[in-house]
Order: sequence, then structure tokens, then C-alpha cells
Amino acid sequence: MNTYVILLRGINVGGKNKISMTELKRRLEEQGFENVTTYIQSGNVILKSDLDSKTLGAKIETLLSEKFKLDSPAIKVLVLTRDQLQAVMDNKPEGFGEEPEKYHSDAIFLIDIDSDQAMPVFNPREGVDKVWPGDGVIYSQRLSSQLTKSRLSKIVGTPAYQSMTIRSWTTTTKLLELVSKMDTD
Repeated sequence: MNTYVILLRGINVGGKNKISMTELKRRLEEQGFENVTTYIQSGNVILKSDLDSKTLGAKIETLLSEKFKLDSPAIKVLVLTRDQLQAVMDNKPEGFGEEPEKYHSDAIFLIDIDSDQAMPVFNPREGVDKVWPGDGVIYSQRLSSQLTKSRLSKIVGTPAYQSMTIRSWTTTTKLLELVSKMDTD
């Protein structure tokens, strides 16, 4: 059985596409997935399945559209193995995420696009924002004292944004901790 981290894009944001994590967990267990765990309300799930990641993602997307009342079809599912999430951590830029009191650091996970396609939508403000391309991820860091000057929110109106889901570095780190623990249990 494989252990996966599932990132749901487009749920519980701005009062749209509301999905209770308790209900989501129940529905996933009904589908036969094991050790289903959710983490915070932004659509993070860890579970075990015999399915490959592509089949699993498609099955969860179908479940979401059939079992939940959604405001828009913009929900996408990204399925990651522990090794893929570990690679995001291991390949981060030097010092990234290591000064949480100074910077807001995010992992922007890419769904169906690569970093070469995603990077052009970013327009970092000198001295405020920094972005780095990674494998399946964009690393974004914003100076906390200058958040109102950050240009990160400008990506929201772009077509590429529909293929991105953002997690804070703290959440990303916690998800790796949770999936690693489940993998060893």
C-alpha cells in the first residue's frame, strides 16, 4: 500500500467550495482508502491506497464533484508521494523557510504545468519578494514587514494560477512530518 499526500486546490477559499474535512475524511474512507487523515481546513489529506497517483487523483476529483456541492469546477487534486514531498524540502533554496519571523515562505505546488510555464506569471518586487523555480514547485518568499507591497497576489488573475496550489512552508513541513510518520507505522 502506498502513502500519499493529497493537496486539494480551490476548496474553503473565500467562502467558496466549502468542504468539511470531517465529511471529506468520511467520504474517502467510504471509497476504501485507509489511514485517512486531514490537516487544517485548506484541503490537505494523507492516506494509504493501492492505486497509482494518477488514478487516485482522478478518483478523488470525481468524488469531490459527485459528493459535494461546489460553487465552481476549479478544484484540482495533486497527489504526492512522501519522496516527492521530501524532494521539495531537500531542494529548497539555501536558507528558505529558516527565518519565519522575517519572511513569509510558501511552496506553490504545480498541477499539470512545470516551473518553466509558471515562472513568467511572477513579477517579484525587488527587496520584497523572491521566487525560485523547483521541480513541481515554485518557492516564494515575502518580507513580512513589507507584505502589503508584495506582488504575489498578482498571480491570482492569470490562467497559470488555475494550476497552482499554495501551502505555507510551515504546512508543507508538517505534511512531510505526518506522511513520514504514517509511512513508518
